[in-house]
Amino acid sequence: MQTSTVITASGVSFGTSGARGLVTQFTPEVCAAFAVNFAHLLRQHGPVTAIGLGIDNRPSSYAMAQACAAALQALGIEPQYFGVLPTPALAHYCMARGMGCIMVTGSHIPFDRNGLKFYRPDGEISKTDEKRIVGGNHPLPQLHELPELPERPDASQHYLARYQHAFPAGFLAGKTIGIYQHSSAGRDLYDRLFEYFGASTIALGRSDHFVPIDTEAVSEQDRNQAMAWSKEYQLDALFSTDGDGDRPLLADEQGHYFTGDVLGLLCSQYLAIPHIAVPVSCTTALEKSGSFDTVVRTRIGSPYVIAALSDLPVPCAGFEANGGYLLGSDLQNVTALPTRDAVLPAFATLALAAGKPLSTLRQSLPQRFTASDRLQQFERAQSDALLAHFKAKPAALLQLLGDRLADSAAAGLTLDDTDGLRFTLPNQDIVHLRPSGNAPELRCYAESDTPEQASALVHQVLKGLVATG
Repeated sequence: MQTSTVITASGVSFGTSGARGLVTQFTPEVCAAFAVNFAHLLRQHGPVTAIGLGIDNRPSSYAMAQACAAALQALGIEPQYFGVLPTPALAHYCMARGMGCIMVTGSHIPFDRNGLKFYRPDGEISKTDEKRIVGGNHPLPQLHELPELPERPDASQHYLARYQHAFPAGFLAGKTIGIYQHSSAGRDLYDRLFEYFGASTIALGRSDHFVPIDTEAVSEQDRNQAMAWSKEYQLDALFSTDGDGDRPLLADEQGHYFTGDVLGLLCSQYLAIPHIAVPVSCTTALEKSGSFDTVVRTRIGSPYVIAALSDLPVPCAGFEANGGYLLGSDLQNVTALPTRDAVLPAFATLALAAGKPLSTLRQSLPQRFTASDRLQQFERAQSDALLAHFKAKPAALLQLLGDRLADSAAAGLTLDDTDGLRFTLPNQDIVHLRPSGNAPELRCYAESDTPEQASALVHQVLKGLVATG
């Protein structure tokens, strides 16, 4: 059997960040086919003796790693297994050793789904690489008994060392930091980092069941829980991540979460980064802040941000509205890591506060606020039809917002179709609709002058879409 036949029949496809699908679709043969095609992709650039493997805490992840390992062994390649760890920890370690790697994770999507992320020795694969992995046509080795995988600790240790050299000793002394552990792949590492810099930590919300935390659409329950924890434990900050530890959640002393793009802005200010690449969905506070010489806007997804970084002067970095910081060049105290990372933006924001409450950092920024949410179980065909309708008839969006103006008012809308449809309204409010690249969901982003108005826009649009069917 050929790998292309197995992959095509599986229904698994690449989204904005890795190959994603239902757990039932990721059979051992499908995982093996992806691993074989990835190995052959790497071999186009030279000999491949070893490939790193890591997993998140999903119940299905270890068996998927075993299938990938079995396929690599059949090709004469050593699978080096690093256990449960954050995606950026695996990538950082393997890139430093000129080795490709595969991370088994579905990130924030529900536990009945999973995925595979691939990294070349120089970083994330490109969109062209994705096509080659899906379209590769090689013999699929027979899988007999899947191997047990001895776990190596060195990638996690290497990850911790990256930050221990990047920030001043003791800069968190006297701070109390809550760590919302849930089922995050890095939950057993973060307290060590915060305590290394002098903070006292409180472990919160650890779960033996997978919790699909989505940093792009934090639930009302999680928001309320953050405020309750902050009050109960008198926290200076609350830190968490998504499932695979590459997107941060950081709340201030009041339990109010920063959005990912605001964390990226604050991190860039601390690191003195003049050139950035961000997706089109990020806040316009980036330009309004005057902090950057260059702001390049891309389609949504880290591969597009990374591609843009290659054209920027150094030092440069990228980040996304849903979090994760991509450092595109080496700095004095920290090495480049051009893949999403949750730790650097959180620590840089804490360092930027310099002993003041984190909430004061919000006041220093242009007052533009973003919100987002999603309609789940919304198939891609539905999303595509809806966006085509709004593109042809922009006035329909005004009607959805309850603003039944004449058709001439639609002329005041500015439309950006870089990724989905992004409408800038005459009052400079923004509504952005986009199908998820990873799950059957339609995402809605909004931006306004107040957090209440941004949230209201998202609620009104999604409510209107449900009502109209």
